[in-house]
Amino acid sequence: MSTTLELLKIAPESSAEISGFLEFSAHTLQEVALIIMALVYTTRIVWLLRFKPTKERQAPTYAGTTPTAGIVYSMANIAMPWAMESTRKGFLFYLQFALFHLGVVAAIGLSFIIPYASGLLTSVLVVTILQIAVGLACIVALGRMIRRIVSPVMRLISTPDDYFSLALLTVWFFFAFLAVANNATHGEWHLATYFLMTAFFLIYVPFSKISHYLYYPFTRFYLGRTMGHRGVYPRRVGINYRS
Repeated sequence: MSTTLELLKIAPESSAEISGFLEFSAHTLQEVALIIMALVYTTRIVWLLRFKPTKERQAPTYAGTTPTAGIVYSMANIAMPWAMESTRKGFLFYLQFALFHLGVVAAIGLSFIIPYASGLLTSVLVVTILQIAVGLACIVALGRMIRRIVSPVMRLISTPDDYFSLALLTVWFFFAFLAVANNATHGEWHLATYFLMTAFFLIYVPFSKISHYLYYPFTRFYLGRTMGHRGVYPRRVGINYRS
């Protein structure tokens, strides 16, 4: 019993016997899934870096900005909803985007906290923050699924991968919410399901459309450098770009 609790580092309130299957799911399975994910992403990054970047044919046009400033601005664009017309006029959608991805970070972080730093979950504040983050993400994911089904436009551009990924994420958020308390006193099914789904996502994501975030640094780097080189990004107030 003591060895099992020490290996999994279950929070003190979880006094029930922890099965070997849960230990396997929280440790070995997660580690193997992480290794597979890292190998796939490393392969993709190496493949991307093999492409030679294009050279600018236009002479530098520094109208109050530089390529470096353009790169920094472009990279930080994700945290600046006022920078794009779509997010500036549709702030509700940006808020949903932020809540959804914060929930993803919280749910992934939980898969490390439970087996390796479960002492953090003895704090009511930490548990509350994680539950709020994951719970709101679950609500947003459910709303996105309904919108994708109900809206004719969204149905037109949706693929089976979109529905599958979103549905699975919604269920994953739900089980992550249940797992935050890290209590197996009344059964470990919710913890085991959460870890199994997390491992599946780690392997599945690199082969799905969810892996779009891998390309964000590359696309934003080249966009910022190009637009900064041409003197139009970031746009400076008071600069006459037509002259």
